[in-house]
Amino acid sequence: MTDKLDLDSLDLAAVSPDEFARIVKGLSGREIGEIARDDVLRRRVIAEIFGRMERQFRPDAAGPLNAVIRWKITGESDVVYETAVADRTLTVREGRSENEARVSLVLDDAGFLKLVSGNGSPVSMFITRKLKVVGDIALATRLPSLFDIPKA
Repeated sequence: MTDKLDLDSLDLAAVSPDEFARIVKGLSGREIGEIARDDVLRRRVIAEIFGRMERQFRPDAAGPLNAVIRWKITGESDVVYETAVADRTLTVREGRSENEARVSLVLDDAGFLKLVSGNGSPVSMFITRKLKVVGDIALATRLPSLFDIPKA
């Protein structure tokens, strides 16, 4: 299930978060690179991940938080999404809005897949510069607690 052809035909919407985490864990750097080079597949995978964020969001953990978090996934072309937390609700939008982000996260395709699937340590990624954080670092460290992150 980890070769590019299988990912092309995989119904990502039918894959549970834990199954997705196992798939990502089993991908080699070469296989992630293949996904990243296929712009249609890359955007489909990224869109599915952001599409699930509202369901994975933990409103009880958000409390009174009111913030825009900008995600920039770098590659042959950059993909930007924003997640906005307000009134214990998370909304997701593709693209960059005029709103000021309280924190921006910048990482490549492999880093993004590992981070959101629970296969990468945000602290290690930050220290090794695979994750760049711009803005409120305290909020960035709190982000994992706002989501039910799958376990591989």
